[in-house]
Amino acid sequence: MSAYIDPRPDAIAAFLRRDRTAPVIMLNLLRFRETADYGAHPDLALLSPTSGREAYAVYLRHTRPFLAKYGAESVVHGRGEAFLIGPDGPAWDAVRVVRYPSVNAFLGLAQDPDYLAGAGHRTAALADSRLLPLDTE
Repeated sequence: MSAYIDPRPDAIAAFLRRDRTAPVIMLNLLRFRETADYGAHPDLALLSPTSGREAYAVYLRHTRPFLAKYGAESVVHGRGEAFLIGPDGPAWDAVRVVRYPSVNAFLGLAQDPDYLAGAGHRTAALADSRLLPLDTE
């Protein structure tokens, strides 16, 4: 089974064809590394080895001001459990739902250099993830 941390180019292209002024909700399914891996971002490495969950908490603290800056809000963040309907197998460690006022707001945050400066904590934290944009119909 493949792990996914970053968006696929074809998925980005499809996302960019959406109405950029429409609100969007992002469903995040997250599986953490046992130990955070800062190999791709050594400049962000914490002083002592830390768990993926702890590294993700650092990422969340870094991200909160940017959510506010772009008018977004974290609607739900909680621990994942086994599916009631779905495959047996590894559960997601956390689920996060974030509401953005528009696709443009999401893109603004995702391209903000100050946000990107700390986004490596997310990469270090995650073993696998899914990001599903939802229409707000």
